[in-house]
Amino acid sequence: MASDNGRRKDPEWKYNYLANVEDKNAVTCLFCNKVTKGGIHRAKQHQVGNFKNSTKCLKCPDHVREELAQYMAKKKNEKENYDKMPDFDDIDNMIEIKDVDDDDEVEEVEVIQKKKKSCSSKRGVGSSTQVKNVKLMPKSKKLKGPMDSFITLKPKKVVALRKQGKMKQTNINDKLDKEKRAQACQYIGRLFYLAGIPFNVARLDEFKWAVEAIGQYGPNMKLPSYYELRVPILKKEVAYTNELLNDHKESWKKYGCSIMSDGWTSRTNRTLINFLVNCPSGTMFVKSIGASSFMKTGEKTFELLDAFVKQIGEANVVQVVSDNGSNYVLAGKLLEAKRPNLYWTLCAAHCIDLILEDIGKIPRIAKTLERTIQLTGYIYNHGGVLNMMREYTKQRELVRAGKTRFCTSYLTINSIYKQKHNLRAMFTSEEWVRSRWAKEANAKRVVETILMPSFWNTIVYILKVMGSLVRVLRLVDNERKPAMGYIYEAMDRAKEAIIKAFNENEERYSNIFKIIDERWECQLHQPLHAAGHFLNPEFFYFDPSIATDHEITARLYACIQRLVPSDEIQDKIMAELPVYKKAEGLFGIELAKRSRKTRAPAEWWSLYGSSTPNLQQLAIRILSLTCSACGCERNWSVFEQAQYDKRDVIDPISLDDIDESNEWLLGEMGAEPSMNVEDELVFDDDDDDGLTWGVVARAASVGEPRKNT
Repeated sequence: MASDNGRRKDPEWKYNYLANVEDKNAVTCLFCNKVTKGGIHRAKQHQVGNFKNSTKCLKCPDHVREELAQYMAKKKNEKENYDKMPDFDDIDNMIEIKDVDDDDEVEEVEVIQKKKKSCSSKRGVGSSTQVKNVKLMPKSKKLKGPMDSFITLKPKKVVALRKQGKMKQTNINDKLDKEKRAQACQYIGRLFYLAGIPFNVARLDEFKWAVEAIGQYGPNMKLPSYYELRVPILKKEVAYTNELLNDHKESWKKYGCSIMSDGWTSRTNRTLINFLVNCPSGTMFVKSIGASSFMKTGEKTFELLDAFVKQIGEANVVQVVSDNGSNYVLAGKLLEAKRPNLYWTLCAAHCIDLILEDIGKIPRIAKTLERTIQLTGYIYNHGGVLNMMREYTKQRELVRAGKTRFCTSYLTINSIYKQKHNLRAMFTSEEWVRSRWAKEANAKRVVETILMPSFWNTIVYILKVMGSLVRVLRLVDNERKPAMGYIYEAMDRAKEAIIKAFNENEERYSNIFKIIDERWECQLHQPLHAAGHFLNPEFFYFDPSIATDHEITARLYACIQRLVPSDEIQDKIMAELPVYKKAEGLFGIELAKRSRKTRAPAEWWSLYGSSTPNLQQLAIRILSLTCSACGCERNWSVFEQAQYDKRDVIDPISLDDIDESNEWLLGEMGAEPSMNVEDELVFDDDDDDGLTWGVVARAASVGEPRKNT
């Protein structure tokens, strides 16, 4: 028996033995010779003691008792962590059954198998019941049954663990496994190609969940039919989406929400209006209404908005956000008149895009933009020229310019400027001069543009003017972080960056500021934006003038009166304001001071605003708001994604990229645009008297045409 026990890893077998090898259920104690029924586990309880189902062994030494108790505690802890299942190895080990002689006790399971009646019953053999002692399935076989739901992780959990690096495929190096994976991937790829599925689908968690669920099912899965996808499965997804909406409703009541609305035209020229709701839990698409017959009518648009506010709950809605179309302007005014406790605000992203568009209409900028479109169009419409450009730019591409959105035009100009030296080198190279394209009329105009000093001077001017504004647009054109507490400061910093770019020479940017101010004053200068600026601790405590700024405080008080219906609560908020201004209570502790810039404003108020509960609730409602309705512009006709991920309400928004938007142009900030490009040397290793691009341009008779021509 000693040799037999020696093969067992469970320490209990050192102090027990089997009197009858055939009867593994009866275990004998070495210390008191007591025979326990129930296997090695019951024998452990006997020697450790203090178990209801077993008497304590009085002769067991203390060190043995302690050793066995520690072992039992270890096994209990492993069992409690069973459901966590960090990787596939653990799952395999959980269903792998070792020999009875191995370290862990293996409980034999009594399985009652009922034989079904068969043809043999005709010969007098009826149904019978047999009882067998069976072991769990070995690792090489898969048992499907009710317990699978307990030992198998959900596809969502598996995908999440893979992202964290906690779930790995153990047999990835197996040759056969590699072949099977390659075959499966080939079939998936073929599906993508034949069905025209965008490759970005492979990045969606839903795609990974589907593949994981199929893998967990195993072979011979019956795939969903056309009817199932069209009717029952779709109904289940609608019910699932409604459940998500119920979760969002709780957030609406607690933090308030923004209704986002905008119209769009489908591929069949149907005019639709999308309605979405934004809150700290994310953005939820609620419905889309066909509005071809009354899209341009302000009264009808008002009726739609008013009905939707009623559906969401007026007490939950803080603002309605839309673009500045004439129908929405009228609808917004009618809505504010009927519902005095909410705001209608213009989409900040749309307004900034209109500022960019207005700037793009300046003749000097418009002409340069036109030349930019001609330049990129010529290069990308000629395969040989495109290949030559890629050789000179080291496979860097140029952003294709758009005719309507000036932001894309800015990105095109930016990419062209970064390739300025490579493009000029290409179009003045011997390879280009000898090419068949150099003799074409369109090519000659492109070369003139490349060599024209005024073209590059205007590009520098555009980048200095537009860089900071594009970054503000990027800030508000997102739904990951609420920007209500930042838009006011962001616009101020954008203007400061422009001033710095031109060394405070007002003559150079005065016309630009006129365009910005016209849009800012009538569209972006809203009470909610000013209130968000006042309640953002990062700016309020950094700039003491905010507390005494008449315009900002007046708009804050307007928000208090409009968003808080109760006069009593309004008075309490006004009484609590001095506590925030003077940084008293929790506002003044070092922890709160250190986190003014490291936490999102709404999160900061949630942590440190308990000493002013009424002001805290108002601040969170305002600072959790979005500034734009950009989410409505997505193509919801195919319902690509009915809900965005939960927003990042912990980390603050950084405005450093606005401050530093023109820093990469620092070398050209101190020079006048009429000088910097012409004086650039053609060859970098030349001295100051070397050949310049201005000389090259004059030799090629390149320049702006005279007015009389």
